[in-house]
Amino acid sequence: MLDLDASQIAQRVQRGTLDPGEVVAACLRQIELRNGTLNAVVGEVPASLDAEITSLRARVARREPMPLAGVPVVVKDVIWVRDQRVTQGSLLFQDFVAPRDALSVERLRAAGALVIGMGNSSEFACKGLTTNKVYGLTRHPMDPALTPGGSSGGCAVAVAARLAPLALGTDGGGSSRRPPAHVGVVGFKPSFGAIPDPFGFAHAFIGLQTIAPIARTVADAALMFEAMAGPDPRDPASMLLPDPAPLRAANQLRVAFSPRLGLDVPVDEDVQACIASAVEALRMAGFDITDADPLWPDGADETALMPLQHTGLADLFGEAWRRDASVFDPDVARQIERGLQWSGADVARARAAGAAIASTLAGFLAHHDVLICPTAPCVAWRNDRLGPTHIGGQAVEPRAHAVFTPFVNHAMAAAITLPCGSGRDGLPVGLQLIAARGRDRQLLEAARAVEAVLARAGNTAA
Repeated sequence: MLDLDASQIAQRVQRGTLDPGEVVAACLRQIELRNGTLNAVVGEVPASLDAEITSLRARVARREPMPLAGVPVVVKDVIWVRDQRVTQGSLLFQDFVAPRDALSVERLRAAGALVIGMGNSSEFACKGLTTNKVYGLTRHPMDPALTPGGSSGGCAVAVAARLAPLALGTDGGGSSRRPPAHVGVVGFKPSFGAIPDPFGFAHAFIGLQTIAPIARTVADAALMFEAMAGPDPRDPASMLLPDPAPLRAANQLRVAFSPRLGLDVPVDEDVQACIASAVEALRMAGFDITDADPLWPDGADETALMPLQHTGLADLFGEAWRRDASVFDPDVARQIERGLQWSGADVARARAAGAAIASTLAGFLAHHDVLICPTAPCVAWRNDRLGPTHIGGQAVEPRAHAVFTPFVNHAMAAAITLPCGSGRDGLPVGLQLIAARGRDRQLLEAARAVEAVLARAGNTAA
């Protein structure tokens, strides 16, 4: 049962050949078996779960259409789930109980999904390592000495370890693409506004963060996305996406391949080889792929953008930091401290850099349907470090593992990571596909085609 895709579970529950209680029980048994080591699912099992299963059985009997009927979902511990403790990985919120569902959770429930637990997150989703002072460290499912990255590490590990078929993450700079890449599952960052998000915590990623499906297949990620997508008048940023045009043949898609996303950054050899093998498999399958790099404006790098995150944190938690900095994760405390030091001019320059990056990527994607690049320049690293110390044989700063994802957020574009094979020690490597804002459905269709080719070629995670 744990090997069933979300779509298979929903179909069987709808037909009456599988009871939703059995599915939930199987997931809870797997959590009991594996989560003690992984620490991916945190907090308590929702007290209302049994009542929700009973209600779902009645909905099935009434033949209500439910594309996610009986599918268990783990929700990142920064997204509101009604009557559930949602901590943001922070001691400041360790006793907070959400007064209502986030709109994404509300829509998942309407589609028949069952929330079975919360996925561990770094504090305020602001760190590329999933650890915090409330719940501790999340470990990689293939090797507990490694990290899945962050901040949606708990959700990614829950899906990879088959604790649940689906998870709901957030992505403000790659948080639901890099961890899925490191554990060998699919992470989809929709266009900004594609999934409304009017209810929940204020966060540091204003204008950048999206709700993000995590699944084992593109089809399941798409199923989850469709259950949540669509405008809502309470979210002024929400948007109506066009229906996808029929997917053109592979040799008619305008695909660009950029091995370093046009950035002068190191990439590990095993990742380079894995990505190159995947791209060659796509070319052999008929994809018309052009080698092309976006030409970024001078000074475009993640460092130029970080004042936005730091000042966002300082605005939200600066007073609490002044009262007692020790309640924060030390790495997040340093971000808050730095945020209190940035000037208004520094923030303005960061906003201008983000706008220039967005314009550059939008212009590039006006000429290409899909841009392919690595999701991360390295495989998973030791879980006692913020990031790998070396990439591509070069000594690097802790955030060097995150170079290929944040620009997509500033462009408000859509992106997805797919497993594309394994690097050293059999650790998964992720292939990132990027499309223009609003072309989410077209990107998902293209990703399905890419996924099928990689599966036939054997370019899948170990």
